[in-house]
Amino acid sequence: MEIPESERFRSIFYEHYPTVRRKLIALVRDEAAADDLAQDVFLRLYRNPPDDPAALGAWLHRVLTRIGYDYLDKKARERRLQSKQELMYGAEASPPSGEEVMLRKLNQEDVREWLDELPERDRQALLLRYSGYSYAEIAGELGVRPPVVGTLLHRATQRLKATASKSLPQMD
Repeated sequence: MEIPESERFRSIFYEHYPTVRRKLIALVRDEAAADDLAQDVFLRLYRNPPDDPAALGAWLHRVLTRIGYDYLDKKARERRLQSKQELMYGAEASPPSGEEVMLRKLNQEDVREWLDELPERDRQALLLRYSGYSYAEIAGELGVRPPVVGTLLHRATQRLKATASKSLPQMD
């Protein structure tokens, strides 16, 4: 289906926009976001129209649903990140004191020293995992099969704990 830039697209837009917007409002429960998302739907239509003009309604519905769910997923990720940040810094999100910054820095230096004592593969695995890499990405970086990554990380963590316990002062 070839939609000329002018009248054909304009008529489709005015005909279908209210329906697309209404469905997006029902899906995302936010009118301002639904307006933006509806524009994205029609931008996709303009750039890559469906092959079959008779399938326009179904095509619009499928695209608006996909865009709406992508938006909801993004919002859920943002909420999870905000929750983690609130847990990390407290609900008031106050900046850490100078003493807290110094303790964190000392802890980071200790962890770096402990990591340096590990074999290269263990150190890489742990650094990748705590940098946010997925198991599949870690497998690709280390050149191992994905099912092996969990075991590799577990063993590396055990070695790190053993290394840390050797260097910590013993309490009697």
